[in-house]
Amino acid sequence: MTAATLESCRRLLCALQDHLLAALVAARSRGGRDFARVAGVTAADTIYRVDRIGEAAILDWFARHWPRAWPVEIVMEGLAEGATTFPAGTPARRTLFRCILDPIDGTRCLMYDKRPAWSLAALAPQRGVRTHLGDIVVAAMTELPTSKQAQLDQLSAVAGRGVRAERIGLADGSRRRWRPRPSRARDFAHGFAALVRFFPEGKGLLAAFEEDLWRELGLHGRDGGQLVFDDQYLSTGGQLYELLAGHDRMLGDLRPLAYARCGLPETSLACHPYDICTALIVREAGCIVEAPEGGPLRCPLDTTFPVAWMGYANPFLARRVRPVLRRLLRRHF
Repeated sequence: MTAATLESCRRLLCALQDHLLAALVAARSRGGRDFARVAGVTAADTIYRVDRIGEAAILDWFARHWPRAWPVEIVMEGLAEGATTFPAGTPARRTLFRCILDPIDGTRCLMYDKRPAWSLAALAPQRGVRTHLGDIVVAAMTELPTSKQAQLDQLSAVAGRGVRAERIGLADGSRRRWRPRPSRARDFAHGFAALVRFFPEGKGLLAAFEEDLWRELGLHGRDGGQLVFDDQYLSTGGQLYELLAGHDRMLGDLRPLAYARCGLPETSLACHPYDICTALIVREAGCIVEAPEGGPLRCPLDTTFPVAWMGYANPFLARRVRPVLRRLLRRHF
């Protein structure tokens, strides 16, 4: 696969997300009060009306713009059996790429106009059921703004070629480049870092785990406490953005482990491969995204696999936390 092909794919994924953004902004201008209406429930998540708008925009764009010479399998929640192909009717085994997407990651934030959501997309060479997160070679993520925002960010990457980041003006479509700068801090004092605990299920177990983590890292109660700040951004894409933008020093999602420990079903809402598919961008910016015990994520590119992960702003922080985290994983889970 040539560098020119990969760069063309990067541009295509960004154009796809531009189209989705325009569709959502137009729908909101017509009155987005029904964004929060439940439209369906799948094995992976609850589907809201705003999700359906996003899914329709994605499928429309692929039908009209994806190059016929590059047949692709689309993996996306909301599709029958979780996947479809373009050109339509192409057998999956004859496609060149597998494209995994989350049209709107952070639906609950966006539908209440509370915080931006993110559109996520990534591309891997087609390897059938063996295709996994480590195969991804191109990724893009675009901020889906609240109604009062005047600007949004779009980030994309080709493996081994760094990150392209642009800030887009909503009023005039202007674009200017900016450089992501992840934190270079060598500790967590007076910084943001957290483990995900969005929902009531497993919250106590996850909070106890995190409290033990800070205790073993020597921060719990030091100097009167309150040295580490917690921000529960209900979007995996949003969390990855906070790492690469330099806002957060560590983030992690251990919900699949906590749910298993609590005896909750595998269908309990957790991170899925489409939520974490833009980890390539964060790694290209110099951050670490890996399995909780360390090592690369090798999850299949599907819509249901529960993904546990840890993200660090820089390698030094990852090296500091890993041994403590491994001990606590054995103790708690």
